[in-house]
Amino acid sequence: MSRDHPLAAAFHLLRPRLPRLALAAVLGVFALGSALALAGVSAWLITRAWQMPPVLDLAIAVVTVRALGISRGVLGYCERLASHDTALRAAGTARTQLYRRLSAAPVDAVLRMSSGDLVSRIGASVDEVADVLVRAALPIVVSAILSSTAVAVIAVISPVAALVLACCLLVAGVAAPLLVARATAATELIAVQHHSLRDTAAVFALEHAPELRVSGRLDGLILESDTEQRNWGRAADRAALPAAIASAAPTAAVGVSVLGALIAAITLAQTVSPTTLAILMLLPLSAFEASAALPQAAIHLTRARIAAIRLAELTDSRPLYRERPVVTDVDLQPGDRLAVIGPSGSGKTTLLMMLAERYESPLTAGLFAEDAHLFATTVRDNLLVARGDAGDDELTVAIDRVGLREWLDGLPHGLSTVLIGGAAAVSAGQRRRLLLARALISRLPIVLLDEPTEHLDAATSDEFLTGLLTPGGLFAPDRTVVVATHHLPEEGNFPILRMESAEYSRQA
Repeated sequence: MSRDHPLAAAFHLLRPRLPRLALAAVLGVFALGSALALAGVSAWLITRAWQMPPVLDLAIAVVTVRALGISRGVLGYCERLASHDTALRAAGTARTQLYRRLSAAPVDAVLRMSSGDLVSRIGASVDEVADVLVRAALPIVVSAILSSTAVAVIAVISPVAALVLACCLLVAGVAAPLLVARATAATELIAVQHHSLRDTAAVFALEHAPELRVSGRLDGLILESDTEQRNWGRAADRAALPAAIASAAPTAAVGVSVLGALIAAITLAQTVSPTTLAILMLLPLSAFEASAALPQAAIHLTRARIAAIRLAELTDSRPLYRERPVVTDVDLQPGDRLAVIGPSGSGKTTLLMMLAERYESPLTAGLFAEDAHLFATTVRDNLLVARGDAGDDELTVAIDRVGLREWLDGLPHGLSTVLIGGAAAVSAGQRRRLLLARALISRLPIVLLDEPTEHLDAATSDEFLTGLLTPGGLFAPDRTVVVATHHLPEEGNFPILRMESAEYSRQA
């Protein structure tokens, strides 16, 4: 497998502990090997007991059967501990690496994505990739070793029966999983899309429930999320259908292999002992125990490949995002005021991100996003995010300037009041004002504001925009302020950068 293969890239992302993974594989082989040995010893014991030998002749076989029965459970439990420990640690490592890569990636590589899609990728996709260690890699390794061992043992007794067993194992362990994988790949892609759309709609409804309820869109958005959930369920059912069909293949293969062993036993009845014939008849039944998990392993392998592609896209913005707007003509000077105007999707946010990157030297420019996070902590701590050394007097003045002084005075503990649930503790308008207060507290020379007046009434929005775009208004005259917004006050002559798709035109 090349390094460019999605699963190879995912392996480097997971960085599993190979010694622990090898230990899990060894324990798995011994656990199912105990079952294989148990079938052979039991067949010998049953047949030998039928011959009514002295009891002491059976003592070792009886003890061996008991030991194998106990060891199978103990070794299986140890294998689960080792494999799940490896998978969970690998998932944690993958998430850590993803966060590091995202922090070093272009800012719009993440901020242009919806919260629901990010939750789906970093949550479910990482889990799918990590599960491949337990649900695909280990079953494949264990099945390959035990199937080869079973065929080798049967070949000592009857090469013909071994050939039949090998063919049946190939059907159950290779043909059926390949059929499942091919059928699953197409339907899983559809299921992933529905999953992402469902999460996107659900997260948007949770974050903006008050304003959506007022505008009458909340019920429709909830219905959209519910529809995507049902569509996802149907797609998942279609993905499981081939697995259900392929699950019959191992059962049929077992029947054919036993029939082949029976014919071989009848042929060899005059030349080999009854105990050997019993082993020839019963051993194939246990040989299929390991291969029975391979159709499901193929499904998990396919899902992991799709999840690995989504994780690779997460840190590679090139296939996901359109060409960025050019910012060579935007030359910001101290004290400049600039309004970026344009419809949704025209590239206003991307332009702000490009400006933030252009002026990214320490303590120069700061981007205050429209969906910036409010933490489930005190009002004070939520404002100190912008500048940690700000005093309570400065915080109170900033809150007063954004029109929240009456709200602050009504809080039980003032600045020390905990916003339980973060953004859920305030209205959408209050959240915008608090985010604007953060920008006022900061001392960055260049302030980039993304939709700072969204969800405010028209009069208040015009008042704030006028203050933001007027030198000496809300910000000191020597600070540069760029505001991305959908509209401007009718009164006022503000410098405008008008966005049209990926292009823009500047007006004085």
